[in-house]
Amino acid sequence: MKQITEITRRDIFDLFLYGTEIDEFFETKKIKYPFYGRLSEMDFLKRIYDLNSLPSNDSRFENAEGDIWQHTINNDDYEAGWVFEDDRFQLQNGEDEVLLTFLCAVFHPAVRSESGYWKEFLDEVNGLLRNDGYELYPESKISGRDVYGWRKYDPEQAAMFIPFSQRYAAEIKDRKLSLSLSMKIRSQLYKVLEKYTTTYRETSETGWQSDILTSEYVFRDISQFYQPKCYNENGDYVATGDMQQFIMKNSPFCVFDAIEFYEKYNSNGEFAMQINSIFKLNSITYKLENGKLINTLDVSISSTTMSGISETGLKELVLEAVRYYSENNKEIAVEKLWDAFERLKTYYSPQLNKAKSAEKIIEDMSASEPHYKAIYEQEFRTLTNIGNSFRIRHHETTKIDIGDSRQYDYFYKRCLALVSVAVLYLEGGSQAR
Repeated sequence: MKQITEITRRDIFDLFLYGTEIDEFFETKKIKYPFYGRLSEMDFLKRIYDLNSLPSNDSRFENAEGDIWQHTINNDDYEAGWVFEDDRFQLQNGEDEVLLTFLCAVFHPAVRSESGYWKEFLDEVNGLLRNDGYELYPESKISGRDVYGWRKYDPEQAAMFIPFSQRYAAEIKDRKLSLSLSMKIRSQLYKVLEKYTTTYRETSETGWQSDILTSEYVFRDISQFYQPKCYNENGDYVATGDMQQFIMKNSPFCVFDAIEFYEKYNSNGEFAMQINSIFKLNSITYKLENGKLINTLDVSISSTTMSGISETGLKELVLEAVRYYSENNKEIAVEKLWDAFERLKTYYSPQLNKAKSAEKIIEDMSASEPHYKAIYEQEFRTLTNIGNSFRIRHHETTKIDIGDSRQYDYFYKRCLALVSVAVLYLEGGSQAR
């Protein structure tokens, strides 16, 4: 897929070539940051390309590694930014995933210089990518530091964050979702919120400046959906602007809302780690991940598995399915996941037709062991029959209707179980070992 325009690519390359400006201590400062971080260009490229298998542009050397060594280390006569225009690396004209993988490597903890301006450059890169529908985001951690992956960016979704109690309003109303938080847990959670409450200087449209707390911003955010209230000493549910009272004397789902909105103003990872530590300590089966509280008992797909999917279209469909499911939009989640399942079956096309491609995937998953092969063959057939018989896609009005959200849960979890295992075996299955 080539959704990232030539303009965006050039802007990203220029960013690393010429730097950017930031406001620091009431003055504008020019900053630079090399894409290879604390590594050499050679060592950085080795992390994402097999230089020994790429051709040399210098007839004296057999492959790209010798060529690059000669012109960046031994003689150092390549111009700055040569990597971006070198056709061997496909950054200028290749598929989107090539550039996105390159950028994720730029901000990897093993590469980036923690003392450099990598965060500022990450923000700049994301600002450019979002114009073309992508963004980099922290998908996992290593040694306590964020590892970045890429995902589709939807500006409409980003503009309006829907908090937990509103995402699951129907389930809460029908008592299909229940939760209890003791006063001890609430007190622990409030102490974290209190710790991460800071003061911001806000300037009005008329130029008037005033100090505002994180808690005030959070109440503003919540007020877009409902008036913040709590129970008073008489048991009346009354309006409040006191965060402690909101946390201590309220529905646990409203407490979750406050936590999610607080994370918006404390997205460096430490806030989420402390909230999750409290949940784990008290055996609460939720965790704060990418700004949302999710049930750890729900079937999901790990970020490690996601990063191993090399085919862009398949990865995007799985990411969309997981996102919709986390937003409690189960119908669309199942539709996207079934689209991913169908695309998975054609993974080795056009070299193989759809049936032969699916057979190869099953062979790799089972290692040709007859018992496992029989299980996977049956599961592929069953999921195909479900997709052909039930109204997985909304426009297929002649198929069996799905009227109960619990059935969507079943279809989603069953299909995800197969897909999440199958992708581990694609292209030789290095993740399976």
